[in-house]
Amino acid sequence: MKKIKARNIITLLHLFAATLLAPFFILVAITGGLYVADVKPKTEKTLLNFNAPIIIDANSSDLDTDVRELLSDNKINVEFEYLKNRGDSITTRPTSRDYIEFKKKDRIWSATLNKPNLHYSMMELHKGHGPTLFKKYQIVAGIALFIIMISGLFIGFISKAYRIKTIISTTIGTAIFMILAFVV
Repeated sequence: MKKIKARNIITLLHLFAATLLAPFFILVAITGGLYVADVKPKTEKTLLNFNAPIIIDANSSDLDTDVRELLSDNKINVEFEYLKNRGDSITTRPTSRDYIEFKKKDRIWSATLNKPNLHYSMMELHKGHGPTLFKKYQIVAGIALFIIMISGLFIGFISKAYRIKTIISTTIGTAIFMILAFVV
């Protein structure tokens, strides 16, 4: 009786974790599948005009504040949480919604407003370039996916009706993965 109760609890854990996170797993499956199928996302790019030449010190300790003031002074209303600074390129994040990209060429900065389409927004969420709170959700989702997979295997192995099927499909799946990832 204890074995059945444990299996029921693990099955419920598996079910709840999988269904609570189904929207996230669907997003990852769609964006990942489209990306490897070479269906690339798009953004609408608009070169921004500023009142004066753009002056940015990419090494500034107050870069976040400097960029906010620059955008505010030029009446550009794009909210951002943090910056991705690559020295000659600074991008406001998250990039899952409208964002600004600053680029420096020959010591002259330019700025582009980027309006992502839905596919681009979803891909940016997939890559961890979304809002900070969503990134924390992704960490939880990664842990939950591991739990979902382990609990699913455990349920398959402890159930007499599914044990052989689980062993066969796990063996075949592992072999396909290993061959495609490391042999071919």
